Amino acid sequence: MPQEWTRREAMKLGAASLAALSLPGRANADAPDIEESLVREHDAKVKRLLERQIVDASSPWRGSLPDEYDIHYCTAPASMLKDIAAAYYHPASLYSGDAEIVERMRLALGFLTRAQNDLGLVDLYSTNFESAPDTGFVVHGVASAAKLAQLHADDAVLDLYGDFLQRAGAGLCVGGIHTPNHRWVVSAALAQIHDLFPDPAYLARIEQWLGEGIDIDAEGQYTERSSGGYNVVVNNALVTTAHKLDRPELLDAVRKNLDAMVYLLHPNGEVVTEISSRQDLNTRATMAGYWFVLRYLAVRDQNGLYASMLAPLEPANRALPALMEYPELLGALPAPAPIPDDYERALPLAGITRIRRGARSTTILHTGNSRWITMRNGGAVVNDVRFASAFFGKGQFVPRYFERTDDGFVFTQQLQGRYLQPITDPDLLPVTPENWSRLVLKREQTQICTMDYEARIRETPEGFEFDISAAGTDKVPLAVEINLREGGELAGVIPAPRVGDAFLLPSGMAEYTLGSDRIGFGPGKTEHAWVQLRGAEGKLSGPSVYITGYTPFRHTLRFELG
Repeated sequence: MPQEWTRREAMKLGAASLAALSLPGRANADAPDIEESLVREHDAKVKRLLERQIVDASSPWRGSLPDEYDIHYCTAPASMLKDIAAAYYHPASLYSGDAEIVERMRLALGFLTRAQNDLGLVDLYSTNFESAPDTGFVVHGVASAAKLAQLHADDAVLDLYGDFLQRAGAGLCVGGIHTPNHRWVVSAALAQIHDLFPDPAYLARIEQWLGEGIDIDAEGQYTERSSGGYNVVVNNALVTTAHKLDRPELLDAVRKNLDAMVYLLHPNGEVVTEISSRQDLNTRATMAGYWFVLRYLAVRDQNGLYASMLAPLEPANRALPALMEYPELLGALPAPAPIPDDYERALPLAGITRIRRGARSTTILHTGNSRWITMRNGGAVVNDVRFASAFFGKGQFVPRYFERTDDGFVFTQQLQGRYLQPITDPDLLPVTPENWSRLVLKREQTQICTMDYEARIRETPEGFEFDISAAGTDKVPLAVEINLREGGELAGVIPAPRVGDAFLLPSGMAEYTLGSDRIGFGPGKTEHAWVQLRGAEGKLSGPSVYITGYTPFRHTLRFELG
């Protein structure tokens, strides 16, 4: 480790920078302080990162941080660089001006540079190779670290970053993408590099991607509708690009998305993920990842609604590197404005209707999904109500048609099952493994069976009523599944045979409680105990309560959300 690196030589803090990073005792009249507790928490994080980083000179992975499988992704040292740079440049950090941090920067940058191919791109070992988008994700962290050096007029440290970032910039100017959000990931990375090491080629490539137009629809959702994942990626990228290139018009799409998210909020802060086409589909997610853009625009626009959406995210999600790179985040917040919590809002492009009544939150999926409704009362959650029959092994109810009527919502599906007659045309014979599928269409169909499904939902003062019916072919076993979030207490049910965490409701009302939150549902009906029918989708995780019967089937279920 070079002994010549001293705090004075490695840091050149100007008065303006110190004002932006004010601590208790260095108050800034126009902005709140960065709490010392945040710096201490960040120091603890840095300590853990330094302990994980490989420093063995004989290791081919020197400078990286392995994951739990001993895979060395470039994103880990890139993120580490941002975090240790913030500690290095913050005057209240235990690592402020520590020469050891500079040496660890060198090691991380050495690993990242070795990971680059001839184009300047890196691999994502889990799936993507020679990947411009994943290089973009890596650049986000590295460029943020370099920006802190630039803000502190630390040319010696800034120079350490130049080789990796400029090689990456060259690769990003020619590399392609896979998914819609990648365009904005790459553009933001190029904007960051241009801000540090200007090059007209970076701007030209950004203009090519921006020339396609921002992919946001009339309901405020990007192409992937990823409310729990890639919305965050796109929003962060657009704010970064707008900020670095002074392109404020790019913020309009971010505002539109944040305004849309207001109607995808559950009362406990979770967000609706049923609309996503990405990995966050049907997962539990919160607004935590939106912290940066909410604070940025709440301060910039003095938007009270964004301030209200931001409030539950602080202080837990405040990030020291972001506060230091974007001192605008430290500006005063406006007075909060109320978040809507009493509405019915149809979002046909997303294929859902959202209903909020205070602590009650319901998402209705219109078509194409067996999970066609979720309901919750506070923390008590009905993950889904589904039903299926043992109709030719394809009897899962997946609504094909949806209608909003005067008194509620109607979902329908029609199914057919048939039998096939022999092929008698000699020109089509023989029937072989190779032509079996093609010749199915040539066979006469007989004994055609039908199944007509219908579900009607009505909102009531207490919650909802469901009318579920199935008719067409008689004596087909059917089961309705009411799936609940794990962790609560369930009463009024009996165990179902041979299936774990599955219950029958023979009669009366069941009650599910989680803390002080309650959902009642019923009445029950049990004409058989077969709950995992052939052709039905597998049971969801968490307790499931079943109503069972035979076709023709008609049953009305009440849900009391409270």
